[in-house]
Amino acid sequence: MNTSLARRLTGAAGLAAAAALILEVPLYFFYSGAPPASNVLSRLLIGVLGLGFVLAFAMAFRELVLQADPRNAWIGRFAGGAGLAYGVVTLVSSGLEAGAVIASDRPIDPTVTVDGTYILYGTIGRMLLAMFLGSVGVAILRTSVLPRWAGLLTCALALVNLAFMPSLFFGNTPAHFYAANGWGTTALMGAVFSWWLLGVAIALLRRPKTVTN
Repeated sequence: MNTSLARRLTGAAGLAAAAALILEVPLYFFYSGAPPASNVLSRLLIGVLGLGFVLAFAMAFRELVLQADPRNAWIGRFAGGAGLAYGVVTLVSSGLEAGAVIASDRPIDPTVTVDGTYILYGTIGRMLLAMFLGSVGVAILRTSVLPRWAGLLTCALALVNLAFMPSLFFGNTPAHFYAANGWGTTALMGAVFSWWLLGVAIALLRRPKTVTN
C-alpha cells in the first residue's frame, strides 16, 4: 500500500464514520422526557455502524502514518490501538443498553441507566478517546500528513475529553451537562468527535497526492 492509497482509505472511513455519527446525535434531543424504545434502538443502530467505520479509520490511519514516515510508525500503532479500544468499549456499552431496551416493553427512563454503561460511555470512553485523539494529533505534528493546525486542534480536543473524566463524581442524570452520562459528557463530546472526523476526512481526501513509497 502506498501513501496515496492509505490517505484515501483513511479519508473514506472517516467520512463514513462522521456521516453516521452526525446522523445519530440529533436523535438524543428529540424527546425531553423518556424516549420510546424505537428512538433508542435507532440511534444505537446508527451509532454501531458509525463505530465500525471508526475502527476502520483507526486502522487505516495507522497504515497512513507507517507509509508517510516509518520512523514514527510506533505512534501510528498506538493511535490504532487506542482507536480500537475506544470503539470496542463503546460497542460493548451500546450492546448493554440495547439489550436492556429490548428486554423492556416500557419507554426508557433517561434517569435510569444500565449498571456500568454510564461509566463506559463517560469516564472510560473519554479517557480512551483522549488517548486516540492525542496520539493522532502527535502523529500529525510529527509526520505532516495534515497541516500543523490540524494536529494542534486534535491535541486540544484530547485535553477537552480528559477534562470530562471526573464527571463520574457528578451523578448519572442525562439532563445534567457534567454528569457521568450527562449530555455534555456523552452527546456533546460525541458530536464534537463526529465533526472532527468529518473535517479530518475531508482534509485527507482533498490534500494533494504525495510521493508514494
